[in-house]
Amino acid sequence: MSRPLRVIFAGTPDFAAESLAALLQSRHQVIAVYTQPDRPAGRGRKLSPSPVKRLALEHDLPVHQPTTLKAPEVQAGLTELQADIMVVVAYGLILPRAVLDIPRLGCLNVHASLLPRWRGAAPIQRAIEAGDTESGVTIMQMDEGLDTGDMLLVRRTPISATTTGGELHDTLAALGGRAIVEALDALADGELAATPQPESGATYAAKLTKAEAELDFRRPATELAARVRAFNPWPVAWCALGDERLRLLMAEAVEPEQGESPAMAGTLLGHDGEALRIACGPNGDQVLRVTRAQLPGGKPLAVRELLKARAERFRTGLHLGRFDEETPA
Repeated sequence: MSRPLRVIFAGTPDFAAESLAALLQSRHQVIAVYTQPDRPAGRGRKLSPSPVKRLALEHDLPVHQPTTLKAPEVQAGLTELQADIMVVVAYGLILPRAVLDIPRLGCLNVHASLLPRWRGAAPIQRAIEAGDTESGVTIMQMDEGLDTGDMLLVRRTPISATTTGGELHDTLAALGGRAIVEALDALADGELAATPQPESGATYAAKLTKAEAELDFRRPATELAARVRAFNPWPVAWCALGDERLRLLMAEAVEPEQGESPAMAGTLLGHDGEALRIACGPNGDQVLRVTRAQLPGGKPLAVRELLKARAERFRTGLHLGRFDEETPA
């Protein structure tokens, strides 16, 4: 077996911490960790370390938190580490060409999609939102483009009709940890081949915003159901319920019941004790069936529990959402 690789790890959120944890259990040596500076968090807005920093400190690893990698002194520090490879997972800083060239074997990225599909900031949620039936992780040799480097290893996982953004995040985080160790083992043994990304099929996964979480019931039911699942647990899909917000956490598109006539989009057609049935689509002839939701000030609940406690809030014929000049398209 070849010698272990000396690894610089660069990452910030929970997703990245899974890869760091896997590397710490591997035969390779993590010699330094780079992560974003501590950020204010919580009601007290106290500075809070990233999940990657917390894990690194638990293992007595040197932690560096530069605000940029373009500074000559930061690049000099990276050079002094004499690393074989740099592993980058949801780090949050741009790696300039000078940094990409510092490690002997360059920089590898754990990306949460099947490249070239869903390059960019939110590949997990956009895959669900688009109705993809499969996702995965790609271990990529980094270049100066946006997730455009050669692919070194791909691992896949299905997306079911009930998969949420949170569930897929956790699945891909664990899959990414296993994949990066597998890739480093193969790289150390000289058995890892690079494959250029195909030019066709590239899509961009734009960053999520709170504004797009408001549902417009004039959209098709399948689209709304996918968005509800994709945006769980953040930013969480919602609709107006009078002057308040009803948060929707799980939904599916279903056929209208026998004898059920089209209604104005956003009309509550009724409930069966288990779910809310909401008219939607351009002609109000489609149905969104909501099985998990959250009222203001309450906890996320199965709709059957919500109806037991607050059935008066969900009378048949109630209008959900708002259709005016402020309604999202």
